[in-house]
Amino acid sequence: MKLPTPLFTALRLAVIATVCLASQAQAQESRIGFVNTERIFREATPAKAAQVKIDQEFSKRDKELQEVAARLKTMSDKLDKDVALIAEPERSKRQRELTDLDKDFQRKQREFREDLNQRKNEELASVLERTTRVIKQIAEAEKYDIVFQDAVYASPRIDITDKVLKALNK
Repeated sequence: MKLPTPLFTALRLAVIATVCLASQAQAQESRIGFVNTERIFREATPAKAAQVKIDQEFSKRDKELQEVAARLKTMSDKLDKDVALIAEPERSKRQRELTDLDKDFQRKQREFREDLNQRKNEELASVLERTTRVIKQIAEAEKYDIVFQDAVYASPRIDITDKVLKALNK
């Protein structure tokens, strides 16, 4: 009887270890979940409430901007209509007024957009924080190993968005 060589023995042990590890990995299947964040922001009650809050907060400023825009259009139309009938000093004065009003309007419009975007980001961050807490609770309760919030593709089989929405909408 011939004794196995050390290389053969090492190779045989490596194959046995690989087979054991592979069977252990199969026995411990990972649980993966996916949450569609965009859908959460569209459908969750806290996200809808945040949007209503923002709309209420900015509606007055939005209305004021619309009024200034209408006034600008009226002034511009009147100047275009009257341009041939009015003297140069009056035309220059009205053009300056129109230009000044337009600059003021654009500044206010830019500030409005910046303030609106900042508030939206604050409110969405709050919704996202709450969503993350709910996702963690569901993941721990249902023994998920990992839950993704963004993906190029996710099978409906691992999509837990409905569970998260249900928890958020309570």
